[in-house]
Amino acid sequence: MRIRARLERDWRFTRGLNRTLKRVKSIAPGSDDLVCDDIQAAVNEWRDRPALTFENRNLTYGEMDAVANRYAHWARSLNLRRGAVVALFMPNRLEYFPIWYGLSKLGVVTALINNQLSGAALAHCLNISGAAQVIVDAETSPVVEAAKALLEKPMQQWVLGPAHGDQRDLVQALKSCSQLPPDRSVREGMTAHDTALLIYTSGTTGLPKAARITHMRAQLYMRGFAGATGATEKDRVYVTLPLYHATGGLCGLGAALLNGGSAVIRRKFSASHFWPDVVAEECTMFVYIGELCRYLVNHPPQDEEGRHKIRLAFGNGLRADVWAEMKSRFRIPEILEFYGSTEGNVSMFNFDGKVGAIGRAPKWLKDKLNMRLVQFDVEAETPVRAANGLCIEAGPGQIGECLGKISSGDARSEYAGYVDKAASEKKVLHDVFERGDAWFRTGDLMRTDSDGYFYFIDRIGDTFRWKGENVSTGEVAERLQAIEGVVEANVYGVELPGAEGRAGMAGLVVDDRFDIAAFGEYVHRELPPYAQPVFVRILPAIETTGTFKYRKLDLVADGFDPGKIKGPLFVKDPDKGYLKLTKAGFTKIEEGRAKF
Repeated sequence: MRIRARLERDWRFTRGLNRTLKRVKSIAPGSDDLVCDDIQAAVNEWRDRPALTFENRNLTYGEMDAVANRYAHWARSLNLRRGAVVALFMPNRLEYFPIWYGLSKLGVVTALINNQLSGAALAHCLNISGAAQVIVDAETSPVVEAAKALLEKPMQQWVLGPAHGDQRDLVQALKSCSQLPPDRSVREGMTAHDTALLIYTSGTTGLPKAARITHMRAQLYMRGFAGATGATEKDRVYVTLPLYHATGGLCGLGAALLNGGSAVIRRKFSASHFWPDVVAEECTMFVYIGELCRYLVNHPPQDEEGRHKIRLAFGNGLRADVWAEMKSRFRIPEILEFYGSTEGNVSMFNFDGKVGAIGRAPKWLKDKLNMRLVQFDVEAETPVRAANGLCIEAGPGQIGECLGKISSGDARSEYAGYVDKAASEKKVLHDVFERGDAWFRTGDLMRTDSDGYFYFIDRIGDTFRWKGENVSTGEVAERLQAIEGVVEANVYGVELPGAEGRAGMAGLVVDDRFDIAAFGEYVHRELPPYAQPVFVRILPAIETTGTFKYRKLDLVADGFDPGKIKGPLFVKDPDKGYLKLTKAGFTKIEEGRAKF
């Protein structure tokens, strides 16, 4: 049975890999075949089929293309040419994808701005984009108005809705624009190496950075998932993730639109509306971020969760505990977990459904893949180097940083980096396994097993050292979320006066079943001493980015000061378990008189 299971896994892995490689093998940096050509080919083949659905509005492939063409001609009327940047600052809506698709037909770059931003963070993203025009709607226009004083140069607002003051009415401007495609000659000389989009990092630990998404990289996302998911023209993909991010806006849409299927887009994720929507729209696939799935399993049961037609869920960040419940409770036949980063050159798929794994590199394929794990020093936050100055590869079971070898001329190994060249260079590690080589630093710690499966451990900086041991915030959070009454857990390290390393602290969202004494007993029993949170803070909610990644910056800044923190705050007493942290207790810790 063990041999049979292994053969089954290998067959599923090989089938998925071949399906994916078949779609991406022709992508080349010097090709004049751009991402808009891929989409245009789909339009030509499935012109009358449904492409996009949003809030009871539908567009066929032909209608979607006509909308995109209007935006292309609008940009031409402004004399925008190859390499010019237009910022797109809107929530998910029917026009979102056609806008950047249309602009790409001219070689114009679209900067996809997180519609949850405001103030200084929004101004920062607009400033570094280099755009002189920004497309907004009635919801986002006032937010840009409020940030105008922070902009480094004037930026013309084009509003899909009522325009005021010096704003321009985009709806009116589009009426005079042709629905026919612009002549292909307008992008003559462009190659897949040119920039198509700017997609921003989530900014979990600081201001977002703008990653350059070349046409080649956008093709890899869209074609890759068109192959990996095995989607067909009969599939309807439910996309509730933000379209300004690669997972929803490229991976999700690519799976649907490059195969003749359709994408059902929602303005934002709602756990209560998710299954009723999926059933009503007869969706067959959905794209996820791990925390989205956690919200679903934490939601009370609904009749619709057992009446859907979902055959595949695909995405990233799904933890093992949620994975198992997703499959059993919602009866999802197949889950396709993948790993990748917006700006990086490392990607992998878990084609055979190994619970908890983010991908696989079997021994017989390892030399053909560009990813490796290297031993890592958590305190110095840098890879370990041997006496000869080169890095040391991490073996099975060892935790290391994942690197991706940078190779020019290979679409899957190229690294386009950020708009900020200095930030781009910081992500490159030189002289890794031989003098002169260059590898992209993912910033992610992983481990592998003897079968070549990769398991995500933590982000560098999230893993900290305490009592001489490395503590993974992700692994501790996963254990804490298994405790009765704990709805969500965000774990991070805080500095203690006079102590080496950082002490663990957990920010918890809890329900009425939570009991701090029972929590303490579980932690004492189930976690090793170095991984037990020293501090526990009860939160009304955990702040997340638009892609459901936990923000830790403000929590780390608050530390464990009762004067800064509203709500219950506890400290772990070696003998009595978790006790409320008072101002006197805080002073004792600050003066270095407390023992842990």
